[in-house]
Amino acid sequence: MSAEKAPAQPPAPAPSIRARVRAEMTDEIKRVALEHLARDGSALSLRAVSRDMGMVSSAIYRYFPSRDELLTALIIDAYNSLGDAADAADGEVDRRDAYAARWFTVGHTIRRWALAHPAEYALIYGSPIPGYKAPEETIVPATRAIATLARVVAEAEAAGRLRTPQGADATVPTENADYAAELRVVAASLGFAEDSWVVERFLGAVTHLFGAVNFELFGRLNNVVNERSEWFDRQLRELAASMGLSPRR
Repeated sequence: MSAEKAPAQPPAPAPSIRARVRAEMTDEIKRVALEHLARDGSALSLRAVSRDMGMVSSAIYRYFPSRDELLTALIIDAYNSLGDAADAADGEVDRRDAYAARWFTVGHTIRRWALAHPAEYALIYGSPIPGYKAPEETIVPATRAIATLARVVAEAEAAGRLRTPQGADATVPTENADYAAELRVVAASLGFAEDSWVVERFLGAVTHLFGAVNFELFGRLNNVVNERSEWFDRQLRELAASMGLSPRR
């Protein structure tokens, strides 16, 4: 007896005109707000955004009841855009290639995204915005790019592909029990083994990587280094070596 076919599912209803208009207006508000952030820094005003859009100031509050809610939306968008770029870059690397190639690919992708989206990068990695406290809903998006980098290093460690750097101590720090406990929490949250020796070095590498991007984006390399891509590549090379990642072929 032949199995009966499951009834076909009806197509999902198309968004209503009102929903489409609201989505378009929301996107336009965020676009104009980013222009304000790029021009004026953290001095974001809903009234100024509504004025640039030709809206009465009360209308914008139907979309974002406060400045902080608009900032949160922009921050989540920025983190997710960077996270999408990092994930896509890692996914394009041939898995037969060295883990170091993934590290370099994702690292350079983060830099290129920052240079292409300076206002968004400044929003999430620049100076804190006075009076703004990021809500919990930003936590997961904020870790996405870092989690992609962590996945590369954690998988290399699990596969036995990390070489302990010469003179390095390949053990988990135990002198300070509280610090050791913190590293175990970080290791668990980023996919490392609980007794991973490299997680501490990974945290240092990520701090250095984003610090290098900040130096470039915020003008700290002006009149110092012009060959920025070469300089950044060398930073990534040093960081890979510090974690025991084999150099690229």
